[in-house]
Order: sequence, then C-alpha cells, then structure tokens
Amino acid sequence: MTQPTTVQVEPTDMNASVARRSLILLLVLNLLTYMDRQVLAGVESLIQRDLLPNDPHAQTKMGLLATMFLVSYMVFSPVFGILGDKMSRWTLVGVGTILGSLATGWTGLAMSFAGIVAARCMVGISEAAYAPVAPTLLADLYPVEKRGRILAWFYAAIPVGSALGYAFGGLMAALIDWRWAFFGLVLPGLIAGGVALMYKDPRRGKAAQAAAGGPKNLTVRRAGLYKELFAIPSYVYCSIGMTAMTFAMGGIAFWMPRYITSQWEGAELTKVNLIFGGIVVVTGLAATLVGGWAGDRLRSRFSGSYFLVSAAGLLTGFPLFLLMLATPFPAAWVFVGLAVFCLFFNTGPTNTVLANVTRAPVRATAFALNIFIIHAFGDAISPPLIGFIADRSSLRVAMAAVSVTFLIGGVAWLMGARHLAEDTRRANEVREDNPTVV
Repeated sequence: MTQPTTVQVEPTDMNASVARRSLILLLVLNLLTYMDRQVLAGVESLIQRDLLPNDPHAQTKMGLLATMFLVSYMVFSPVFGILGDKMSRWTLVGVGTILGSLATGWTGLAMSFAGIVAARCMVGISEAAYAPVAPTLLADLYPVEKRGRILAWFYAAIPVGSALGYAFGGLMAALIDWRWAFFGLVLPGLIAGGVALMYKDPRRGKAAQAAAGGPKNLTVRRAGLYKELFAIPSYVYCSIGMTAMTFAMGGIAFWMPRYITSQWEGAELTKVNLIFGGIVVVTGLAATLVGGWAGDRLRSRFSGSYFLVSAAGLLTGFPLFLLMLATPFPAAWVFVGLAVFCLFFNTGPTNTVLANVTRAPVRATAFALNIFIIHAFGDAISPPLIGFIADRSSLRVAMAAVSVTFLIGGVAWLMGARHLAEDTRRANEVREDNPTVV
C-alpha cells in the first residue's frame, strides 16, 4: 500500500519574508547592472574624444563598443542558463556580480579603445551569469497571479538604473573625469554580490507545487529542450516582439544623449544627461509598474492581457517617437517622456509571459535563450547600425530608420495573445510523470 506523503510547509510569514528580501536584493543588483550599462552611454562622447580623436569612423566604433558587450552577454547567457537549472542560482548571481564589478573598474583603467572593448566583454560575461537566473528565483517564490506585479518591480530597475547611469556618468565626468563614472560602481557591486552569496535557493517550481498541493517531480529531459521551447507559440511571439523592441530601444538609448546635445543648441552633456535621466526614471518607472499591474488586473477579463498591454504600449510609442524627432528642443522633451513611457510599458508583462509559459525546471534556460535571441538580432546590431548611418547622414535619420521595428514588435505581441492562456495552463501543470534530467 502506498504511504501518504507528508509535506513540510514553512510558515506563511517566513515564506513572505524570504520572498520580499529576495526581491529587494535582486532589485538592487538589477539597478547596479543597468547603471553600469548606461553609464557608458552617458560618457561615450568623452571616451571618443580621448581614445578616438580625429577618427572618421568614430561613431561606428563607439556603437560597436555596445555591441561587443552584448555579444559576450548573449553568447554566454545560454551556458549560464543551463547551469542555473542545475546548480545554486544565488551562487551564479553573486559570483557574476562580483566579477562584473571588477570588470567595470577595468573599464575605467583602460588606456586604449581595445582595452575598453575587452573590459566591456568581461562585463557582458559576468552579467550573463545573473540575468537568466534572477527572474526564475522570483518565479519560484511568487504564484502566477502575482508575477506580473513582482516582475514589474524587479524590472523597474531598468529605467531607474538607466537614468542613474546617465546622471552618474555625466556628474562624475563633470566633477572629476569620465573614468570615475566606472570606478564609482565597483564597491557597491562587490558588497551586493557578497550578500547574494549568503542566500539559499528556493525549491524549483515552489509556487506551482504549492498550488498543486505539494511537491512533485518537476524535472525534464535536457535533450530536445530548445525544440520544446520553440514549440510554445507564446514563447516564440514574445521573443520576436522583444527582439524588435530591443533593436529599437538599445540603439536609441545608446545614442540619445549625443542626439539631444546635437539638436539642442548650447546644451551641455551633463545637463542633458541629468534631464534625460530624470525623465527616464520617472516615466520609465511609472510605465514599468503600471504595465505589470495592468497585465495582472486585466488577466481575468482578457486571456492574452500581458501581450495586449505590451502591444498597446509599443504601437502607441511609434508615432510619439517620430514626433520627438520632428520637434525642436526643448519642446521635444515632452515627446521624449511619452515615448519612454510607451517603451517601458511592456517590460513587466513580456517577462511575465516568459515565466508563465515555461516550466520551472527549464525556466533559466528559457530566459537565457530569450536573452540570446533578443540581443543577437536586436541591440547587438542597432547601435553600430545607427552609428554607420549617422556617419553618412545624421543621427535623426538613423534613429527614424530603426524605430520602424516598434511596429514589428507590436504586431508580434498581438499575434501571441490568443495562445497565452493555453500555454500558461500547460506550463503550470504539475505532473507526477516528468522524467529526470539527463
């Protein structure tokens, strides 16, 4: 006779406390990550001045600086995604953060353009150890019906960190030197990474197991995993839309400080970075949180709510961005704010789709594959492409050209909406017969 299984259940307040502390730490780590990314954009014109003087292809090369970071980031993400499904995710997060902080310091020490390229590649590798696994920790700590809001808080670090990166870079450059924009991020990263190493992983699939009444075998065979992910329509449509959005957003974010200073007569880089950073932090934060809330709130009325919310933001952002390009500064700041709001509106919902339509034991791999796709075909291409077009025409023309991908992303998300409910149901079925990882 089969003996009944006894399930050890932790107190609810303990679960809630662990989840909150995990969310706060991951939010801080993500904040530092995006500060590091955009501090480069905030000082790239000064780096060009010092390391690429009189180079006729300087803007193309500066765009490639962002690309080399992304190449290392996306190539190593699948590797760490597989490790994240097999070993302690907090260990990967902590070690990756520490190594990334040291590489950021190396960026400030570089005395040549090649040296900065090498340093940014190392930053990319370290971030690859963090990005695929961090959202899976939250997905294991919070149930499906709350993930939109929780992941929105986590990804709120993107606009806030980006804004702080622009502002911090401009401030350090004005007060001391652009190199101190990188030096200043080393110690906070080392401390946060050390704290992460003291955390313990939640059980994989914990939220789904709780909903199903207890622990089950949630493992899966490694063979055919990518084929399984590409067989999920929502995963495919979400990745296509995120790739198109990332293509536009990555290129635009890198070049925006230079574009504004070129269009606003007499404007200084420090002033532009502070204003742009302020707009990004306010509108981007609001959009990320509201988008996550809207996706969760509309879920009971529209089965594809996360996709519909994301598509609405991106499709609305396209004409607003064109109006920004057509309007002189300082009046154009109004359209900058509106366009930024629309671009960040999808952040929580799209990542919630990825978490909800993939099974717990392979979720880190799913996020890692998505990272590879959206960067390989997205912002690894657009910054140098914008620089290439700008060297031959203007930044305005270059940005208008890449903004067309707003429409591609919005349409892809609309197409994915009809599949979301069924894909979510399948991914969150807890079955006794899942085979073992091999």
